[in-house]
Amino acid sequence: MSVALKIDSAAAAAAPGAEEAWALPLDKLNPGHAQRFQDDTIWPVFERLRREDPVHFTPESEFGPYWSITRWEDILAVDTNHEAFSSAQGIGLANLANRAASEEAMRAMGREPDRRGGAGFITMDEPEHSVQRKAVSPTLAPANIAVMSPVVRERAGAILDSLPIGQSFDWVDLVSKELTAMTLATLFDFPFEQRRKLTYWSDMVTNQPGHGPVESFEQKATELFNCFGAFEELWNQKVNAPPGADLISMLINNPHTKEMSRRTYHGNVILLIVGGNDTTRNTISGSVYNLNKFPAEYDKLRANPALIPSMVSETIRYQTPLAHMARVATRDVELGGKTIKAGDQVVMWYISGNRDEDVVENPNAYIIDRERPRHHLSFGFGVHRCVGNRVAEMQLTIIWEEILKRFPRIEVVGEPVRSYSPFVHGYESMQVVIPGRA
Repeated sequence: MSVALKIDSAAAAAAPGAEEAWALPLDKLNPGHAQRFQDDTIWPVFERLRREDPVHFTPESEFGPYWSITRWEDILAVDTNHEAFSSAQGIGLANLANRAASEEAMRAMGREPDRRGGAGFITMDEPEHSVQRKAVSPTLAPANIAVMSPVVRERAGAILDSLPIGQSFDWVDLVSKELTAMTLATLFDFPFEQRRKLTYWSDMVTNQPGHGPVESFEQKATELFNCFGAFEELWNQKVNAPPGADLISMLINNPHTKEMSRRTYHGNVILLIVGGNDTTRNTISGSVYNLNKFPAEYDKLRANPALIPSMVSETIRYQTPLAHMARVATRDVELGGKTIKAGDQVVMWYISGNRDEDVVENPNAYIIDRERPRHHLSFGFGVHRCVGNRVAEMQLTIIWEEILKRFPRIEVVGEPVRSYSPFVHGYESMQVVIPGRA
């Protein structure tokens, strides 16, 4: 049996977690609680905040005090005001105890930790941010994407042709991770036979011990060192080689980045690995899950494959693969009748804005032929808008074009294991069965 979860008028009241979300005093409501994301009980929390307290302050949490911005227009106001809201102290809610343990593990290995999380140019403000971003932009531009597309299509076809028919397997591992790893290896010109290291390192960065492949903070630190070592080797191989179109060559041959510090280089590597992995990987999985959850939409897609680009955009909205981005106020700011003080942490919940009833019609429904399917917050706005959004859309479009050529149906045969994270809104595993080939 495939997953076919029905939506009805009482869904909001009956949604898992609704009773707790509506019963808690507002000042006790902590929307970043990771367990709710893994349990998929986050939706009533954000629905309540959008209605009652759209600019919401949580005075005490595992992340310290922070503001939650939950409506579309307020998120847009913060995201496009990089002068008042800085990225320089990090772009995600950091669990304070985990950060302290991670920093201790880094110091024990002889490296002073980067309090920004080592996330490269996304944790820089202007003008430094744009200088670094422009260095890698040509690799992710339409002309280079057009060159990459046939390679991605060939590899997507090979992945799909290798899948078992009539037996359960983990779609996340065999398809979502594999296609993303192949594309990342191409973008970096990373050794292709070692491509799954990129996925592994991304998981090491975004997970905490006990989740994903992470067993300890010491392991996280060790694997970060291994990642940096591999990319130092890649840099050294390319520094005297003819210029290429890959991301590392672009950094080496740009006059503004070729002399950057090792810390900045490593931060850019982590940003590009994680950014290139999570959006695409979790949207690939989310598309299969949501087409099963809304079987009439799956019927539409099979009847009209021209809807693939629209379906991809609707999945990116509905899934919202990165649930939030964080900023720190550089000065006092009035927003939604509240005063955000200089130094306050501010979290833009894209996952909530994408369900804002005042902006998106019937937002809790997955509708693959929406009139404006690319009208979503998932890639951000302003100077930090996702630099690789077109690469992600290209991969997602191609994988579904190849799926529909081969498989009449992919059936989800149980609820997925979701990520334990208020940042990466994704899937650790998801069992599916492909009943037969076209």
